[in-house]
Amino acid sequence: MACGFAIMVVPSPSEGEPNEARTNASSFGSQATKQQPQPNAASWAGEHTLKRRADGHFYASASIDGASVEMMVDTGATVIALTADDATAAGLYWDDSDVRHIGSGASGAVYGVPTRLREVEIGGMVRRNVSAVIIPEGLGISLLGQSYLSQIGALEIADDQMVMSAD
Repeated sequence: MACGFAIMVVPSPSEGEPNEARTNASSFGSQATKQQPQPNAASWAGEHTLKRRADGHFYASASIDGASVEMMVDTGATVIALTADDATAAGLYWDDSDVRHIGSGASGAVYGVPTRLREVEIGGMVRRNVSAVIIPEGLGISLLGQSYLSQIGALEIADDQMVMSAD
């Protein structure tokens, strides 16, 4: 039986400015909210096909800020959600005091740390300055959500294939 995950990030209006994860290299996280995606010719072209696995889900091999990350495609997730291990591999770090209620998932309240990813690449399709959350506990695999998927031109599912394409 296949099961799905979805994370919807709904900021609480009573909270102040969100803490963001930081990269080991710089303070990119705190500056990321002011930057806009910087498209270039190479970042907006391509097509990539994913095959459905035996568990009924689609998985993508991604490069996130230079780190290789296996992700489950979750069209119902608002943003990319990273496990603690994948976030650390991508050079992101956070303090336990940064973790806060960020939304609701299939199992209830979701706690994590909002961040921005410099670059996410899947099948040659690069997107920059992509919203994400780090889920330090309870997430078994990183999720590829709408903060990336909505930036590509089309996403089509037919039979056991998902075709991601961009012009």
